[in-house]
Amino acid sequence: MANPKPSADPSVCISLAGVGKHYGKTKVLEDINLEIKTDEFCVFVGPSGCGKSTLLRMIAGLESITSGDLFIDGKRMNEVEPSQRGIAMVFQSYALYPHMTVYDNMAFGLKLNKLPKTEADKRIREAARMLKIEPLLERLPKELSGGQRQRVAIGRAITRHAKIFLFDEPLSNLDAALRVSMRGELSRLRKQLQTTMVYVTHDQVEAMTMADRLVVLHAGHIEQVGSPLEVYHRPRTLFAAGFLGSPRMNFLRGEVASTSAAGVTIKLADGTTVDAKVSSDGVTVGQKVTVGVRPEHMRITTGTGPRQATVQLVEDLGDHSIMHLESAASEDRLLAKVESAPAGEGDKVTFELPPEECHVFDAGERALPRLDRGA
Repeated sequence: MANPKPSADPSVCISLAGVGKHYGKTKVLEDINLEIKTDEFCVFVGPSGCGKSTLLRMIAGLESITSGDLFIDGKRMNEVEPSQRGIAMVFQSYALYPHMTVYDNMAFGLKLNKLPKTEADKRIREAARMLKIEPLLERLPKELSGGQRQRVAIGRAITRHAKIFLFDEPLSNLDAALRVSMRGELSRLRKQLQTTMVYVTHDQVEAMTMADRLVVLHAGHIEQVGSPLEVYHRPRTLFAAGFLGSPRMNFLRGEVASTSAAGVTIKLADGTTVDAKVSSDGVTVGQKVTVGVRPEHMRITTGTGPRQATVQLVEDLGDHSIMHLESAASEDRLLAKVESAPAGEGDKVTFELPPEECHVFDAGERALPRLDRGA
């Protein structure tokens, strides 16, 4: 067997080559191939149980690697101790010592590493200034709010002057308002530190707003890697399309009625057809496919038209409304995001699916390349 080789790209900080994690016969992660660049903010996103936290812990050295190889700055790290990897980690739980002040919590790891007191004090106060927790240094954890405790946990990591920061769902214990605030703090902090950050979350809003690149994970495999807008507008799989976006993407099953250089025409369950501007290469008439369209792209009118639906529910959210529609064109309820609902519960409406906004997925749940936005 040939010796594993790191990435030839000097800008790559973390490289995973064929990495897998098994617990007995249970495969948690399989054949993970990924490169994370220096100073990149990379977010692992996916549902619970997809393997994202396990993958993060393998990078940290807190979980062993069953197969494949991990490289950091070109050096193989599979058997290297966590403390020797140049990594600082922030967990979901704050893990603060309750009997120690904020200052002492931040100083504890530095003392273990026998850092001189003057240098340790400098790092602590620098981190406290960056996180705006200077007035809290003499308080105990029980005297802090959840957001303040999370800042302390992040500050403790900052004092290590690590080249890589790993975050394992650090905001999940906070309420909605605090999560919004802390997302802003982390984005600001990232710009100040200019270091590589890998962040795990199941919250797609966190993923979309903070990441340079997303790694969408599902059932132990990588579904797609790309910028947030790339994954949102050009999902490569049915899972990636359905996971990102709130409300979720609508899916309508059908079969290919005809193909041309301009796209594909699909016959839906109610007998109506929809045109989609996707590549027809390799597509055959009669092939089973799934059409996807995001709620904000649904066009709703009260006039008559070929594609009818009944309004089941209208959620008024202030700046927009979500309409829940029942139609013979789909087995599932359809969702439409509109500025103002043109009809109420029980009313009949017509909906259109713009060809340029339709995604099409084959029987293997892979997206057909879109003609207007590329592959």
